[in-house]
Amino acid sequence: MNNAEKLNGLFGSLTICRKAGQLAMGFDPMKEALDAGKAHAVIIASDISPKTEKEVRFFSEKRGIPVRKTEMTLEGISRALGKKAGILTVCGEGFAEKILSLCGDEN
Repeated sequence: MNNAEKLNGLFGSLTICRKAGQLAMGFDPMKEALDAGKAHAVIIASDISPKTEKEVRFFSEKRGIPVRKTEMTLEGISRALGKKAGILTVCGEGFAEKILSLCGDEN
């Protein structure tokens, strides 16, 4: 599977995840999902600020939740999901497994 196919698969999985109500979008919703124990994975856009990325990794890794930085940009996420967000928290375990497999190795 090439990068374009992986990215399309990732966008498709995230869209289904959102429609199922299993996707929290943004920093504060990420923290709420982590605090509630609902988060299974955190996906970050390629163009979020280094400060935000550091904070996301701190809160997620403190709770043992994997974080993946993808090739998706804020604009791409906005177009695909209808909301501007650089932090996507996957709350469904099955969705998290699929999305993490599409993101590849930890980065």
